[in-house]
Amino acid sequence: METSGTPATPEAAPAPAAPAEDSGRRLDLMAAGAGALLFAVAAVAGTLIEHYHGTLHVSWPPLLAQWMPHVGPGTLPALLTAVAVIAYGPPLAARLSWRRLIWASWAAALAWTWSLALVDGWQRGVAGRLTTRHEYLSGVDRFDDIPATLRDFTRHILIGPPDNWPTHIAGHPPGAVLTFVGLDRIGLGGGAWAGAFCVITGASTAAAVLVTLRALGAGHAARAAAPFLVLAPGAVWVGASADGYFAAVAAWASALLALAATRTVRAPWAAALGSGLLFGLTVHLSYGLTLVVVPAVAVLVLARTARPLPVAGLAVLGFAVVAVAFLLAGFLWWEAYGLLVERYYQGVARERPYGYWVWANGASALIAAGLAAVAGIRRLPAAVRGDRGADRGAGSPGRGVRSPDRTVALLVAAVLLALLVADLSGMSKAETERIWLPFTLWLPAAAALLPARDHRGWLAAQAGVALLVNHLLLTVW
Repeated sequence: METSGTPATPEAAPAPAAPAEDSGRRLDLMAAGAGALLFAVAAVAGTLIEHYHGTLHVSWPPLLAQWMPHVGPGTLPALLTAVAVIAYGPPLAARLSWRRLIWASWAAALAWTWSLALVDGWQRGVAGRLTTRHEYLSGVDRFDDIPATLRDFTRHILIGPPDNWPTHIAGHPPGAVLTFVGLDRIGLGGGAWAGAFCVITGASTAAAVLVTLRALGAGHAARAAAPFLVLAPGAVWVGASADGYFAAVAAWASALLALAATRTVRAPWAAALGSGLLFGLTVHLSYGLTLVVVPAVAVLVLARTARPLPVAGLAVLGFAVVAVAFLLAGFLWWEAYGLLVERYYQGVARERPYGYWVWANGASALIAAGLAAVAGIRRLPAAVRGDRGADRGAGSPGRGVRSPDRTVALLVAAVLLALLVADLSGMSKAETERIWLPFTLWLPAAAALLPARDHRGWLAAQAGVALLVNHLLLTVW
């Protein structure tokens, strides 16, 4: 959808960094160090728990992975992509036209995600990921009669009845498996096409976050964030898992909502309706993605006008279209969710200790977001308050105009709030490095709050985390 050249709110020119930033850099490093320490503690404690009690049901806690140092066809491309983004990403993001920046970010994220996936080889890293007995493709052949299967969907969620759904189909609304049924129907069946679809769509999440930030008046901050969104360590799990696709759908729903609410698109009514349709699809892809309502509300608040009211109405209409379509097809969302909770505790979740995962989940999310995101998150309170030095790349906004850095901070804070709710719910014990991708892929935007002169160093840290994880561990997803 084509956008106009006028941003939602004026973008101030960059200003020189304040002297206070020098002391802030030490705190940034301390925050990143604390994040690394949290992961180390989670790894050591998890290993001991699993060794003595066997209740975590992961081979390399807190990640669902196994220790397997290896290289592969994607090793060299991954290294070259990382070096290119670190060396040329910040200056290119600063000077490219907006349209070219969006496409370049998507292309670079694609290169990064494909490379990381291919470290494990084509079959193990891409083509075979979605074909295991727990995955969606194992149930595609049961959808010959889609309406009949949807009417009967909830009867196969629990483990007891015959022909119960594979783990991932049972654990998600039918929109997830129907995506792969649709690919199969148009001749793109099998694991290779499914894996490629998840990589291509999932990599577009970076572009969607940039569109959202710019529409909300944080264009300069978006440019600073672009290389960090590209090199997000979460790309390890985007390629190739369906949760990468889920992340893209949710992100583009928010992007369209931001464009509609700020009227930075030629047809805001169409963007609002499209946003609602995508939000409707989002909650029919994963039950946990009902929490996208938190960042969606933040988008409407950050628009700072009365326009979001009719926009929200159109978005709700689009959402209702999807919800009613599934309802008429015979799928009852709330009934299915209740059964899913029961199925969840029929499996290993009944043994996984809440007391460990309630904090170790954060360590997994930290790895997916990256150390630069952790350092940027440290700066959120100052950016929200508008303290001197917090808006180090955005200058001083005019009266009535929200600071670009404050916009980034509030949006990231909304994502963190959604993650907190997900964590406390107890329905996300383990595997959050993959399950939380629709949220963690937004967190690298917080790195825009870091001093520009430090960006290359923090980008190297982002790439280093992803490369180490992908080459030392064999991830399941």
